Amino acid sequence: MVIAISQNFYCFLFGLYFQFEILILRLLIMPLPIGHSAIGFATHSLISNDKANFNKWHMAIFIIIFSNLPDIDVLFGLILQNNGSAFHRGPTHSILFALIMGYVASKSSKIWSYIPMVSFKTCFMLILSHLVADYFFTSSPVSFCWPFEVSFSTGNSGWSDVFHTVFFDAAQDTTILFVCTFIIILVFIFRRLYFFRKMKSSVFIILRGQALEGSKYRSVDKNFF
Repeated sequence: MVIAISQNFYCFLFGLYFQFEILILRLLIMPLPIGHSAIGFATHSLISNDKANFNKWHMAIFIIIFSNLPDIDVLFGLILQNNGSAFHRGPTHSILFALIMGYVASKSSKIWSYIPMVSFKTCFMLILSHLVADYFFTSSPVSFCWPFEVSFSTGNSGWSDVFHTVFFDAAQDTTILFVCTFIIILVFIFRRLYFFRKMKSSVFIILRGQALEGSKYRSVDKNFF
């Protein structure tokens, strides 16, 4: 019964997430770094089973970096061609990139101790959340199937344009931030309720076992006398 409740709850959350995507599409809101980070935190809260074995601040930084990692192509474009759109939405916005970098990130803690130990599934889903958000929340295509197809962004974005977008247009991520925070709170409440229910069931089983064992000994004592 607990498993059924858990499945229904997560179905409700994913349904809510889908409705959220439709709302964003109607409002034509493009996720910026804050929005992608919020989506990354929501994704982590939904799918991660990784134990908290590292500093929470380090884990938060890890989530922020990897949920925004595909946009590293903007930095490449600025450095190489002074145009942030030159390589944007290209190879770094592909499933192959998510798979490779997810694997590298999951193994990187063995090389550098400052990186938290995170499973491949979590690393992959953090990067994939960025691709999915760009696909649903914006009108520009995403190169999901690179190298079989590629869809670079059009236009010209210099350093000043990118800085202005990141630091002064971040207010447009308010809706994304609000909904993702709501999802995180729901997941937290559900997991607490699930934990207490599971603990209550375990205590009941233990007490019942002790009661049966006690009654067994009393029965033996009566037969003895």
